[in-house]
Order: sequence, then structure tokens, then C-alpha cells
Amino acid sequence: MNIPTIIPLFLSLLLLFPPLAICDERQRTYIVYLGSHTQQYTPDQILETHHSCLTSVKDSEEEARASLIYSYRHSINGFAASLTPQQASKLNELEEVVAVIESRPRKYSTHTTRSWEFSGLNLAAGYDVAESAGYGKSLIVGILDSGVWPEAESFSDEGMEAVPKSWKGICQTGQEFNSSHCNKKIIGARYYIKGFETYYGRLDATEDYRSPRDKDGHGTHTAATFAGRQVRNASALGGFARGTASGGAPLARLAVYKEKIGGNTCFDEDMLAAMDDAIADGVQVISISIGADEPLSPVNDSLSIGALHAARKNVVVVCSGGNDGPTPGTVVNTPPWILTVGASNMDRGFLGTVVLGNGLKITGQTVTHHKLPKRLPLISAADAALPWVPDNETDQCLPDSLAPEKVRGKIVVCLRGSGTRFLKGVEVKRAGGVGFILANTAALGDDVFLEPHVLPTTAVTYDETREIVRYIRSAKGNATARLREPRTVLGYKAAPFMAAFSSQGPNVIHPYILKPDVAAPGVNILAAWSEASPPTSVKYNFDSGTSMACPHVAALAALLKAIHPTWSSAAIRSAIMTTGKNPLSFVTPYIS
Repeated sequence: MNIPTIIPLFLSLLLLFPPLAICDERQRTYIVYLGSHTQQYTPDQILETHHSCLTSVKDSEEEARASLIYSYRHSINGFAASLTPQQASKLNELEEVVAVIESRPRKYSTHTTRSWEFSGLNLAAGYDVAESAGYGKSLIVGILDSGVWPEAESFSDEGMEAVPKSWKGICQTGQEFNSSHCNKKIIGARYYIKGFETYYGRLDATEDYRSPRDKDGHGTHTAATFAGRQVRNASALGGFARGTASGGAPLARLAVYKEKIGGNTCFDEDMLAAMDDAIADGVQVISISIGADEPLSPVNDSLSIGALHAARKNVVVVCSGGNDGPTPGTVVNTPPWILTVGASNMDRGFLGTVVLGNGLKITGQTVTHHKLPKRLPLISAADAALPWVPDNETDQCLPDSLAPEKVRGKIVVCLRGSGTRFLKGVEVKRAGGVGFILANTAALGDDVFLEPHVLPTTAVTYDETREIVRYIRSAKGNATARLREPRTVLGYKAAPFMAAFSSQGPNVIHPYILKPDVAAPGVNILAAWSEASPPTSVKYNFDSGTSMACPHVAALAALLKAIHPTWSSAAIRSAIMTTGKNPLSFVTPYIS
């Protein structure tokens, strides 16, 4: 076939089968950001403006109205809608459009008693700083997360005064959440699900609550760390860390905005709607333990856009910096109008000794109240994996990966890396194991995370992992170990020091703006928990991450706001970033 014949044929094929990049008709969710509201329009007038904008790219007014997911009508001017890439491109060419941002799942995710005392913030009566701040009682604070477990004692309103007249929000009801679940402590609650359901379809009620109620535990934990009431004799399962649990601003009023749905899914459009409402509701400090999966330019980051509008209204926004350390340049939530928080360790340890068959004693950590005093066979998960398990997963104790005939009656060494820590123990138990050692890899270093497990468990650092593996190899199939009963020790090592998982600078978006701004306790923090989340029926639980560090700093911002009500959000951020000691000494300025 000659060239003149090929060209017409090629053009004909293009007409029949146009390139996907040119004629992609698939509907996706986009946020069309129009900046700020320049005039005092009513909400209905703003909605009509957004409809008009959509009509310019849709075939009919009915189609335009049906495509609208959210209309942001308070502080933020913009909307979320179902659009084709071509329609989004056309809207982006309009003069009044600042940016068009495509939403996608997994773009954002969460960054998952002793901490306040260790931090230098004494919440006992008579301490001048916390007491002079009224423990935050004049403040309305907001949490954007996975919701709240309202029955937790941390959210009791006993003895609290009437709801502030400045509050303009609502108590949105839904599945297993009614108006009685709001009180003088939880003064408002909302949930945002439109973005999730536009992408995935209707939420399965067994996956998450269709209401502000928290099924995950993350939101309850961060809310209680931020503003939970003082609860005496609180402890994790097994009585660990027993003491008085408290948020940093225990008398602040709490507004809950649930936009994390179904595990760890956060959509741009849901998050932006939550922030727009929080600003309009009268929230003064917002804590957000969520971030993008990679550093984003502010113009493409819904969280940054929402935080900018909050800052313009003098609302302090505190965000977690991410858990992708120790890799440099991984910190997120980096605009200067956000107070970005890294995670550090405390001096408290829950020490559990592993005694190996050769007499070597490994001091790990555990909050599992079981013990294995007898010497039992010890095996590496890699030596007990089923034949079909990929080579890079044999040591991970993932579901249905262990051979019962090799594991039964033994202690199993499981490496961290893939899968959840809790489910590793479940797998060992399924295969007949009687205990397991949760072992760090080189990347995880000395960061040991603690939570209750279904079997006796001890977590160890990377150096300790190497000692255990070396012994197993030398024993040639005859390795043994026993797990001693744990004990709580304060001041067992120098602290604070940065957690290895805490995302690091430099700030790759704006290198001359140092991020994170500060670091706060974020490892093995005890706080209230959702009783619907594993381990179920646990009222208080440990969790780790910059997610846990973030509400510590948000609480400090609330106390400063209460003491200095005329300070701007920028002044409060500056005071926290430039203060290393007294009067509130728990926040450590962070230098990348």
C-alpha cells in the first residue's frame, strides 16, 4: 500500500476512533474554584451563578443542575461538579475561574495521657497558663476527620455552660446519630458523602455510618486529643497507661466535620465543603489530620484553598505534615497560612522483654497484657509462609499466608511493611501460633507502634530485629523464646526526638518556606476510640502518626486564642513557631 492511500485511511480511522485524550467523554468530579465572594450575594444568587457557569458547558440547564455536587457559598466561592475533561478545560479558560482541580480517590488520607504532662502543659487546677485560658471554654474548635463516637466520656458536657451565641452550625442526624448526641460539648456535627458516593456509588452501611458517627476510631482519637474532657482512671486494654486522659483544651466546644468515609478515603469536594461550613459556623481553630499523598501546589490543593479562606477569616488551621519519613522532601500541607506539624517521641515506654533461647534479652515494647513465661519454639514468618506467597511478602504475616503445620504452637516473627499490624496477629492466631514479635524494618528504625493484639505480642526496633533473625538462623530450626510480662517505665530514654515516619523537609513546593513548622508528641498516644473499630469495645486506644501530633498543636493554638483573643491567626502561628520554652513549652520548633 502506497503513502497516498495510507493517509486517507488513517484520517478515516481517527474520525471513527478518536484519541481518548481528545474526546474523553467520561464524567469525573472537578472542583471549579472562583476565589472569594466579591459582593454580598444571597446563597440562592450564588447557586444560580454556579448553575449558569455549568450551563455554559452542558447541553441543557437540567443537565447542569444535575451535574452539581456541591456549591460553596460561604467563604469559598466555587463548586464541585461531574464534568468531562473537555468541559473542565473549557471552564478553566473562563476569566472568572481561578483553578479547576480534578478530584480522585486516595489523593488525601489520614496521617495515622502522658503526652500533655511530658509536653509541659499541666492541666491540673491552679496552673496559671491553662487556667488563665479557661481551659479553652470560650473557644469553638473544629475537627475534620472520620467523625466522633459521642458516647465517649471525653465528650461529656457535665458542668459546661450554655452553647456560645456565636455558634451558627447544626447537628446533622443520620445512621445511629440523632440530635441528642450533640450537647454542650459536641455542639455541632456534620458529614460529607456526596463526593464519595459520586465516585463509588451509595455507601454500604456496613462499611461506615451514614452520619457523623465514627466507625474508624481516628476521628474520635484526634478530637479527644484536641478538646476531650478530663477522664480519670482511663487506660488502654489491659490497664496500660492508666491515668487522667485529657485533651489540651478540655473545655473548648467541639464541632465535628466528618469527611473521611469508608476507612481512609477523603475527596477534595467533601473536604472543601466541610471547611466552607466550618468557617461559616463560627469555628475559631481547625485541626486537620489529613494530607495529600504527595506535595501539591496550593492552587491544586483543596485543603490549602480551604485553609487560605479560613486564615482570611482569622481562623487558625493546623495540619499534620505526613508519615512518609524519613525520605527528604515528603512533607505536605506546606502553605505558610497552615501550621504544619511533625511527630516526635515521648519518654514513656511499655517494656516487654523477649528472652531468646541463647540467653539474649531483647527489650521490646508491648501493651498486650498476656505473657508467655514458658520457652516456646520461635520461627520467622518467612520460614512458615505458604508456597504461593510472593517472595517479597513471605515475612509479612498477611492474611492466609502462613502454613498452620509450621506455625502451630510457636511464636512467629512478623516484619512490618505491608498490611496492618493488628491483622498480622490475627493471621498468626489463625495459623495456630501462640504469640508473635512485630519486627521493624530498616526504614522504620526505632519507631515502635503499640496497640492491643489478639495474642501475646512484643514490638522491636530494627536493630533488635537483626539480633532475633541472627539467632533464628544460628539455631537451625531449634530457636526458642519467651515473652515476659510488660511494665510501664517513664524517662526510659532521652526525649523528645523526631519519629522516623514523620515526613521531612525541604518543602519541595516553596523551598524558602521551612516545613514542618513544629513537632509535637505523635507516637503511642492514648485517647478515646470508636467502639465500632477493632479492637471493638475498647474505649481508649493507642495510635501513632503526625495525625496524633496535629491536635496537640491545635489545642495550644486554642489556648493562646483564649488568652489573646485579639491576636490574628498569623500571630498565633508565629508565637507557636518561635517559642521553644515557657509558658507552653511542649512544642518544639522544627528545622528541616
